[in-house]
Amino acid sequence: MSNFLRTTICAFLLSGCTYANSEPMPYKSWYLGFSAPAYMEVWIETADVVDIQNHVYPRAMSGLASMLKPPNNSGDPRGWPKRASIGSGKHVTGADLPKQIYVRWQSQVEPQTYLMVVKIPEATREIMLKGEKVFCAADGKWITGYRQSIGIRLVPGGIAKVWVGGPCMTPIEVTAVKAVIDPRGPYEGKSGGHYRPLSAVSKAYVEKFGVPYGSW
Repeated sequence: MSNFLRTTICAFLLSGCTYANSEPMPYKSWYLGFSAPAYMEVWIETADVVDIQNHVYPRAMSGLASMLKPPNNSGDPRGWPKRASIGSGKHVTGADLPKQIYVRWQSQVEPQTYLMVVKIPEATREIMLKGEKVFCAADGKWITGYRQSIGIRLVPGGIAKVWVGGPCMTPIEVTAVKAVIDPRGPYEGKSGGHYRPLSAVSKAYVEKFGVPYGSW
C-alpha cells in the first residue's frame, strides 16, 4: 500500500467519522468497473476500497479499463456517453457498501499518472440498496433489479465520472472527480518513468488526431 493511501486512510479514520448502513446488502457483493473513451488507453495500477465498516480492500481492481478500439480510426473518443458502461472490473467480495475508492492510474496517451479519491455519499448507497421492478428484454422477464455496480470512466486530463448501474437497469450518474498528478510517475516511481506502451491501434489514432482535450 502506498504512503499516500496509508496517510489518507489514517487521517480519515482518525477523524472519528462513522457511517452506519441501516440495511444489509440485498446481494452478496458489489462490482467495481472502469472504462475509458475509444483509443484513450488507461492502466489502473490500483483501486483500493474502504467500506462503511472502515475495512480496507487494497487492489480491489487493477489492470486495463475497458475501451473500444475500432479499426481505421473509425471510433470517436470525444465526450461522455449517453448510456455509460460499467466497464471491466471485479466483484468486491466480502466488503460492505463503499465509503471511498482510491485510484491510481496511468493515462497512457498523455502519458501521465493520476491519483484520486472517490467519496461515495450516503445518497449513492441508498440508490444501491433500492430494488426496482424492471423488464429484461434479453430473457423477457420482470425482475427486482439493484444498481449493485459502480462504474468509473477515466479520461485524459485526470477527469472521472462515476455511475451506478445493474442488470437491465439504466445507469445513474452520481459524481464527478478531478484527480491530481502523482509526481512520482508510473508505478510510484519504480519504473524509471516508463509507462505501459500504447497499442498500435491507439497509437495510430493519437498520432493522427491527438487527444481531444476539452470534450470531457
